[in-house]
Amino acid sequence: MKKKVDNLLATIKVYHGYGNQNNLVVYGHVLAGKSTRPTKFNNNPISNFIHLLKLFLVKPIPKVEVSLQWQNQIFYATTESDGFFKFEWHSDTKIEAGWHPITVHLLDNQGFKSIYGYGKLFVPHTTQYGFISDIDDTVLVSHSANTGKKLRVMFTKNPRSRKTFADVVKFYQLLSLTHTEANLLNPFFYVSSSEWNLYDDLNEFFKHNGLPKGAFLLNSIKKWYQLLKTGKTKHEGKLVRVRRILEEFPKQRFVLLGDNSQSDPEIYVNIANKYSQQIVALYIRNVSLIKENITIELMNTIQNKHIYTCQFKHTDEAISHAKAIGLLV
Repeated sequence: MKKKVDNLLATIKVYHGYGNQNNLVVYGHVLAGKSTRPTKFNNNPISNFIHLLKLFLVKPIPKVEVSLQWQNQIFYATTESDGFFKFEWHSDTKIEAGWHPITVHLLDNQGFKSIYGYGKLFVPHTTQYGFISDIDDTVLVSHSANTGKKLRVMFTKNPRSRKTFADVVKFYQLLSLTHTEANLLNPFFYVSSSEWNLYDDLNEFFKHNGLPKGAFLLNSIKKWYQLLKTGKTKHEGKLVRVRRILEEFPKQRFVLLGDNSQSDPEIYVNIANKYSQQIVALYIRNVSLIKENITIELMNTIQNKHIYTCQFKHTDEAISHAKAIGLLV
């Protein structure tokens, strides 16, 4: 039974969708109340703590109907128990590569459009390479292996004061342009165990630091009482999301980028063995020295020996390796 939405104050969050001519997908949430997206940032730890807490003080709205219009096509979806909705469709018309604006409407009891949210749909150019990257401790310094440090950074920093690893922006910008042209950038997909609560902050962090724009695929939204468990969701979902990207773009070859703080080596080796013809290389940032040998042993189990592997501590090592194998030109 659908929920009544008359006079409902709600926010529709629409996340960057992606796809191709045959299959397009867009995700989002319907949440009670106004958006918590800040208009400015400062270095006050108390302000940053309050901001983070608000991201998890969410009240999802289940069983309400939303609609999306794509050119002459209209699609409908009903939100799940956590307010999550998903649209997946085939376009009747040819789609140009690039970013396309989309709008999702919340429907009232009479089926009329009321509240709306904006988003973007990413249709990659058919370039030679695509890149799938983790975020925490791969791009963003997060201290995932140290709970105390992780929480201190999360609670006291904002998206503009969080740190990237040295030279990672340079590396990703080089990858976005390799074997292609400036107007045909290679696609990036950011697949993380972080929750959708952090979507706006991650977007701000990537934009502020000049990292390549891409589609985010994150984990189920969490409530305030689960805040201390952020990023600790089971990683099977991450494996499913990576597999979906590879199946969505079978003509492109992918490079996987992650770290050894959690489960990236296991997930990426699994992917490399199942999709061996699509994977070019694995790059694993060595942030957990106690897992260094285990990571090497895992990567040695990749059956296709033509897939390159590189475990690195500093990003310049990864850049040098990418140049040596011809990935960067």
